[in-house]
Amino acid sequence: MAQVIYDHVTKRFDGVTAVNDLNLDIADGEFLVLVGPSGCGKTTALRCLAGLEEVTSGDIIIGDRVVTHVPPKDRDIAMVFQNYALYPHMTVRDNMAFGLKLRGTPKEEIERRVKNVAEILGIDTLLDRKPKQLSGGQRQRVALGRAIVREPQVFLMDEPLSNLDAKLRVQTRAEIIKLQQRLGTTTVYVTHDQVEAMTMGHRIAVMNAGVLQQLDTPQNLYDRPANLFVATFIGSPAMNVFPAHVTTTPEGLQVVAEDLRLTLPAERGARLREWDGKSVLLGIRPEHFHEVNEADAAPDGRHVRLPVELVEPLGAETLLHLRGPEGRTLVARVEPEFQPDPGDVVTLTVDVDQIHAFDPDSQATLTL
Repeated sequence: MAQVIYDHVTKRFDGVTAVNDLNLDIADGEFLVLVGPSGCGKTTALRCLAGLEEVTSGDIIIGDRVVTHVPPKDRDIAMVFQNYALYPHMTVRDNMAFGLKLRGTPKEEIERRVKNVAEILGIDTLLDRKPKQLSGGQRQRVALGRAIVREPQVFLMDEPLSNLDAKLRVQTRAEIIKLQQRLGTTTVYVTHDQVEAMTMGHRIAVMNAGVLQQLDTPQNLYDRPANLFVATFIGSPAMNVFPAHVTTTPEGLQVVAEDLRLTLPAERGARLREWDGKSVLLGIRPEHFHEVNEADAAPDGRHVRLPVELVEPLGAETLLHLRGPEGRTLVARVEPEFQPDPGDVVTLTVDVDQIHAFDPDSQATLTL
């Protein structure tokens, strides 16, 4: 196990900056997830750590060694790829043992490690099969096993679940979490799936266009996003965002967008006081809308009336697609029993203690 540090790491390809001045300090034994959309630089950052890409500038440190120019085989890391990368002509046993054989590990030690790891992963009955005789989930376990038997300082995982079906992804995701907890090995995990990131990582590094946007725990990313990109990328369905105007009224500071008027609580209002008379981008997460009996909807600056465009019943909840300001679609997550018809106008209360505001120019959050 080891600490991992990216120290001002930049990687360019033919003038295109894939990773821009990345600074990350990953603790010994931590499970860190790099997440972001396609092309954001997360896989390039992982490949730089693995030594598969040479950094343009900066340093990478594993444990107490600067490994920036150390060959991949000497970095004491093990990588699990998206496509499993198993040797088709080898058995499961030989696939798992191959790296150890190259390092000259004694035969008895190889057999002990392979047997032990195969039992941990539940593939001990598959050791004599070849990859073509395995399901996708079994192949993924073999790829994990091949990495684990190495007993490296750091595990690197590049979207290892993306080829699995939805049910198997959830199952394997839980297995990887439990496995990392058991082994305690520092793990850097790349995914574009924010649900995977939220459920797996001790901390999450959100990237976009090669730049680290925010590094924090899953809950802090969700509750206190640093900017509009993080706010809308983390969370499903995504945060509702629309332009609004800040204005002072006798009831207090309000954000106004056409007929939608919300009075901010004192603490949040104080943070937006300097934006009085200016425009902001207002953010409301779907679960911060709540259905309410119209008779109970007093004009207290918390209620909105919006037309329903689409109803999505999901069993445990209902998603309402509503026509908001400027014709924008807003999504509300409500109780499953609440299922109005398209075209109905519904009254909802907004949890104004949870709304977010962003600078329209810099897109930085204004309500942290």
